[in-house]
Order: sequence, then structure tokens, then C-alpha cells
Amino acid sequence: MARHKKPIAIDLFSGIGGIKLGLERAGFNVVFSNDIDLYCKQTFDQNHKDKLFLKDIKEIDSSEIPEHDLLAAGFPCQPFSMAGHRKGFDDERGHLFFEIKRILKEKKPEAFLLENVKHLEKHNNGSTFNRIKSILKDELGYKIFYKILNSKDFGLPQSRPRIYIVGFKNHDINFDFPKPTTANLLSITTILEKDNIEDWYYLSQKYYEGLIKHKKRHQEKGHGFGFNILKPTDISYALVVGNMGRERNLIKDVIKPWFYKGGKEKSGIPNSDGVRRLTIRECARLQGLPENFNFPVSKTQAYKQIGNSVAVPVIEAIAKLIKKALLLNNKISKKNLVVKEKLQNYFIPYTPSPM
Repeated sequence: MARHKKPIAIDLFSGIGGIKLGLERAGFNVVFSNDIDLYCKQTFDQNHKDKLFLKDIKEIDSSEIPEHDLLAAGFPCQPFSMAGHRKGFDDERGHLFFEIKRILKEKKPEAFLLENVKHLEKHNNGSTFNRIKSILKDELGYKIFYKILNSKDFGLPQSRPRIYIVGFKNHDINFDFPKPTTANLLSITTILEKDNIEDWYYLSQKYYEGLIKHKKRHQEKGHGFGFNILKPTDISYALVVGNMGRERNLIKDVIKPWFYKGGKEKSGIPNSDGVRRLTIRECARLQGLPENFNFPVSKTQAYKQIGNSVAVPVIEAIAKLIKKALLLNNKISKKNLVVKEKLQNYFIPYTPSPM
């Protein structure tokens, strides 16, 4: 295919399409995105011109997947995360890596890009990662490169270290990961909303006092566990799924006249210190999602979706170098003349339910 044509990519475990956004910004044509989460489909479909293919990846035959140059996947990280039980391949979700293996083996794309938590490299004393590398190199024949990159080095005020694995069929390719794009780290103030913040985001006085007591108990036991209030000059901790993840990234904001001023009734009343969680929009900015990215789901689902997403600028920076490597080595597939009408057959019709 002519070098000016866009290389073709597919996006597995797509979630809300963070990897897709990064690939498209880097000049890839993403023709297939898959996930099993219905709520993610609602968000994905509202924010992308293409629709999410809603189906269990274990049930997707390779014939359903278009030919592509690049397979990209942020495969489920919970089995390898420090925050989880770290069961790895003993966890059913850990087995999903073998679906990536299956598709790579059957479709034989020229390259792949995989993303996961940094702990993957050391999980089970390194044996899990060694097995993954052996599969990609020895069984599938890819030359692989990997590195831990942090989103704070790519224009986002969030410390989110992740391991990225890149592979090429062409063993003559030498690949270097992108260098940090920001010399000075941005602070949390760069993503804060300026308008009046909805009271829902403020912790109730009862809950706030509970967090203070909870943190004090842990401190007395010598533990570091507890909530955290960010200073304006700080960057956020990594966004994760679940309440306590959000409560590591609290900030102090305007104290409104009706906030708690004393008395026995503390439930449902915003706290007297004006401490609140980061809003959905602020969290979206921490992942590099565009301002017009919308969440037609509950706040709980939105937080979960953002926490499970990726740092878009990091994906974009890596993908640009993958594209450059493929173009320089003339490895853009000649199978890329994808007929749009044909692709429509892959998408399951979906009508959002009333929220």
C-alpha cells in the first residue's frame, strides 16, 4: 500500500476507546474495537464515529476481525495489580492474554502495542512476564521492546506508571520508546474546573469525619493507609477503580454558605472544610480525554470507566513511533483497503436504555 495511506489498527479490551483516540491522533485508522461491557459501549458509541463491537473476546472468531497492521490492547490489569489479589494467570481475567496470543497467531499483524500495570514486570517474581515475553518472541516470532512510562512525563498531572510492550514481525526494526514531552511537571490546578462545582462531589461531614478517624487509626498502627488532600502544586495519584482510589485525590474548594457549621445532623451535608473529590471532567482531563468527551452513564460508571482507561497522550506518542517504524520498513499491509460497508456487519445494533 502507498506510504501516504493510514496503517490499519484494531483495539481490543477497548473500554471507552482511550487507546483508539491515541492511535487515531498518531495517524492510524482504527477499524475494529471490542469490549464486553455494556456501559462502556454506551460511552464509546456516543464519543466515536464507529461503534463498539460488543462481544466476549473468547467468542470472537478471527474471521470477524478485519486485517490490520497493528493490534493494540490494554488487557485487564486487575490480575497483576498491586491493588488486587495478584493472581495473574490463575485469575480468569489473566487468561485473556491468551486471546491476544490467539489473534496475533491467526491474523499475523506486523506490530502490536500492549499496555498494563507496571507490576506486571515483577508479578510472581518475574515469571509471569517472562512467560508473556516467551510467548510473544518464541512462539509468535515477534521482536519485542518494553518500557515503563509515566503519564506525568507526557503533559498530564497524574502519576500513572504503566508498562508498554511493543512488538514487530520484522526483526530488523530497532524501536526506541518516546522521550518525555514535558520538561516541567504540570500541577493539579491545570485540570480543575473553574465553574461552580455540584454539591454531590463534596464529602458529607459524617463521611469526612469517618475518613479522618480511619486514617488516624492506621497512623497509630504505623500504616500509611488513608485519604489524601492534594495541594495546588501537587500532581494526582493514579486514577483507579473504587472509592478509596478517588479519596487519595481529594482537594479543598470553595466552602458554600450551606455547608456544615455544627450540630448532630451530618449525613448528606457537605463538610465544613470544603473537601471534595475530583469531578468526572477533571478525571477525564487527567487521562487526556478531549473536552467534548461525554459520559451518558451514572457517575459511578463514569469513574470506573476513566480509571480503567489509558493516558491518551502516552499511547499517541508510542503509536507515532510505531507508525514511523512500519513506514520506514515498508511494512504497511496491502490488505488495508477496508470496505466500510463490510465493517458494519461486525457491529451489534444497540439502543441505549433510559438513564
